[in-house]
Amino acid sequence: MILIAVGSSLPFCGIDSQQIVLSAFFAIGRIAELDAQSSLYNTPAWPDPTAPAFVNAACSVRTDLSPEVLMSSLHAIEAGFGRQRLQKNEPRTLDLDLIAYGHERRDSAAGRLHIPHARLAEREFVLAPLSDIAPDWTHPETGKSVREMLEALPIRSARRISV
Repeated sequence: MILIAVGSSLPFCGIDSQQIVLSAFFAIGRIAELDAQSSLYNTPAWPDPTAPAFVNAACSVRTDLSPEVLMSSLHAIEAGFGRQRLQKNEPRTLDLDLIAYGHERRDSAAGRLHIPHARLAEREFVLAPLSDIAPDWTHPETGKSVREMLEALPIRSARRISV
């Protein structure tokens, strides 16, 4: 199972974050076969909760693209939505993260791609949407499911958006 996290906290060309996330699903579907997509969630910005709130979601896809080519394609989609990489963890128009690629493991020390995502178990803004589409997916290093990782978080602030 290939899992991608989607998020937006800034508008782009008059399009709000909800529409950006929904449009990102369409764009992802042009490079990979979209299997499932989560509900949208409103989550506080991290690590600075005073920054604009995010709209977050997740999807699962199938593709023959390698993890590196898929990640490059996701970066191209981000750029198409005006994503700029000026500072780490800044507000952004679109953020696409490759969370898991089957049961592959990649250490970021060996390259710039870390699979599964390094801080997955700490991030409700990723786990809440993933729980919609892959609650039983297990982390290949810890053996914990998405459901277990989400339930272990001390604070839960993600809110499902009705669309």
